[in-house]
Amino acid sequence: MTDADELRRRTQELLAAHPPAQTDRLDFLRARFDAGLAWVHFPEGLGGLGLPRSLQAVVDAELAAAGAPGNDPRRIGIGLGMAAPTILQYGTDEQKARFLRPLWTGEEVWCQLFSEPGAGSDLAALGTRAVREGDTWTVNGQKVWTSSAHLARWAILIARTDPDVPKHRGITYFVCDMTDPGVEVRPLRQITGEAEFNEVFLTDVRIPDAHRLGETGDGWRVAQTTLNNERVAIGGMRLPREGGMIGPVARTWRERPELRTHDLHQRLLKLWVEAEVARLTGERLRQQLVAGQPGPEGAGMKLAFTRLNQEISGLEVELRGEEGLLYDDWTMRRPELVDFTGRDAGYRYLRSKGNSIEGGTSEVLLNIVAERVLGLPAEPRTDKDVAWKDLAR
Repeated sequence: MTDADELRRRTQELLAAHPPAQTDRLDFLRARFDAGLAWVHFPEGLGGLGLPRSLQAVVDAELAAAGAPGNDPRRIGIGLGMAAPTILQYGTDEQKARFLRPLWTGEEVWCQLFSEPGAGSDLAALGTRAVREGDTWTVNGQKVWTSSAHLARWAILIARTDPDVPKHRGITYFVCDMTDPGVEVRPLRQITGEAEFNEVFLTDVRIPDAHRLGETGDGWRVAQTTLNNERVAIGGMRLPREGGMIGPVARTWRERPELRTHDLHQRLLKLWVEAEVARLTGERLRQQLVAGQPGPEGAGMKLAFTRLNQEISGLEVELRGEEGLLYDDWTMRRPELVDFTGRDAGYRYLRSKGNSIEGGTSEVLLNIVAERVLGLPAEPRTDKDVAWKDLAR
């Protein structure tokens, strides 16, 4: 029996023991995790079976055919795409057992406390401080552009633990309890009218050392695992043909022939081809993940995702003419997820502007591609050997 056949057998056993139509959604997801069918490439006992990542599609197809519930990946994307692979690589056995199951089932939402008002593009310059007192760290500082902080139970957090060494070497990585009384979440209203992002103030937040990921002072290396996975999660999403932003504009083109012009046709053809190339490149990138951890190539995918979203949404607004300038709702809301295809053209156009900032600015990602993918000389950096406390701010 092949691994694929074995997975089909296990999936059918799960469905027989927990019929989707008669089983509570959360109970089904927990049973799926315990059966090793959540993410089959994870180790046994942690929601997986230690099999190749590519075989996840076998399980997903069987469950979809049976109408089984999913874990709503768009709502818990930070946990699935960033926290989970970092915990798997650097977490203790206790941390993996505590966090991975409720993370995957969606019982606990995660957010990412990385960027700061003075440390966005230069993340290693962060100033949030963590001071150890026995077995506990006391954290003070401010984070910004934090998606889903208003929903999150836990956060992945990097903080400065040693100001006397160069900036990259004095950072430590933690899991932060967002229900701590010292955590204050404030909404950041965006150009769309919503407050999907937040700023987070940390005042004497107490984090047990048992919630530290990796060694003290090694947080930058741990964070690279998170950031590489984040870029793959953003830029390398699995999509069908005409999935994502190209879908709505292609449908409008087919359904509204009175809007067509020769120039718009040429631009749409070019963007359709580029979107398909990006989709297939994303498939290849996910296949490369089977062999190991994501590398800097994810930066290139995220760059392509950003440019395409902005160009496609701009074309859609132009195609729709006057109606493309309309906007459906300026209500101040704090949404649970970003829905690019469920809103109107105006929303897509405005929201896509943030793509070149979130998950690493396009300028930073261009440097990563240049230096770590193409092997070009690095930009001169005069602060590499200067203690963080001596840097100009």
